[in-house]
Amino acid sequence: MTAADNLGTGPAAATERAVSRLAELVGHETPSGYAAGLHACYDLLTAWAPAGLGTPHRLVRDEVPHLFWPKRSGAPGGVLLLCHADTVWPLGTLAERPFARQSGHLTGPGAFDMKAGLVIGWEALALAAVRGGLEHVSVLVTGDEETGSPTSRALVESAAADCAAVLVLEPGEGDAAKVARKGVGLYRVAVQGRASHAGLEPEAGVNALIELASQVLAVAGLGDGDAGTTVTPTVATAGTTTNTVPEAAVFAVDVRAWQLTELQRVDAALHALAPRHPEARLEVSGGINRAPLEQAMSDDLLDLARKVSRERGLPSLGAARVGGGSDGNFTAGLGIPTLDGLGPRGAGAHARHEWVAEESLLERAALVAGLIEALR
Repeated sequence: MTAADNLGTGPAAATERAVSRLAELVGHETPSGYAAGLHACYDLLTAWAPAGLGTPHRLVRDEVPHLFWPKRSGAPGGVLLLCHADTVWPLGTLAERPFARQSGHLTGPGAFDMKAGLVIGWEALALAAVRGGLEHVSVLVTGDEETGSPTSRALVESAAADCAAVLVLEPGEGDAAKVARKGVGLYRVAVQGRASHAGLEPEAGVNALIELASQVLAVAGLGDGDAGTTVTPTVATAGTTTNTVPEAAVFAVDVRAWQLTELQRVDAALHALAPRHPEARLEVSGGINRAPLEQAMSDDLLDLARKVSRERGLPSLGAARVGGGSDGNFTAGLGIPTLDGLGPRGAGAHARHEWVAEESLLERAALVAGLIEALR
């Protein structure tokens, strides 16, 4: 039996519906926090939702909208489908790279990460609705995951709090689900120096750019390759004019680690940074954004997913450990079993060449539907 047969329609019709839905979602640009685009996508998702899912709530936090269906059973347990509708692509990208379908590859800004995951989720809900109901299912679609979930983290944690399992519809890693993710720390290091004329009296200044350079090298040295901990200075700015000793400078730092203890070690070291120049000042802000999604929180759900795959004749499911974080890190951090990467096969997250394997839409929908049924 094929995934399309499982969805209760012929293979061609089921595929066309899924592809058409993805085209519609990609057709609304949704950079993180862009309310107009997010609401347009939420309108589509609301219209597509099976009746058994109940009534959705649009929750606006600091002007960012999110979409939530609470489970109808009201009892502890059940399953949360966790998704996001925002993308990393700025307004105007769609005009350059509209949705396209060619030789089984589906492309367009945000198609892979993660609008195809939304299509998979909604196809899975439609199937599960006719195979036993959705009373035990809640669904959360957020609008700022790509920027670290600043307004939605509390919603994610609240939605997951009384669930027995969380299924994250982020893209898969080839044929694998994502069973472990690194934790994330995000920081800003600001340097305050003293301006002076670079030609008349450079010695009277305190060069914030030179201090920044020293601090960047110190920060980069906090990584630990053996532990898999990366500490990466990213965006930096300094100075005002070419003939002025820079008075101020700032740089951002991205930290990734497999263990919470490593995130805590780096966090302490960053907040303990001291200026090299005696008259410079440093201000370090930020902290641990996401704890790691540790594999122990995924193992049982992975076993269940593999069982469902075998029973439904779906492709075998691998297991991948990845460096990127997701909202699944938050739910696993609460001690709730979480399986990530149940979205499509494809490649190119956050890249111009991102693409989705068309055949994976219905395959993964059948898998997610089977998990919803098994977790009733």
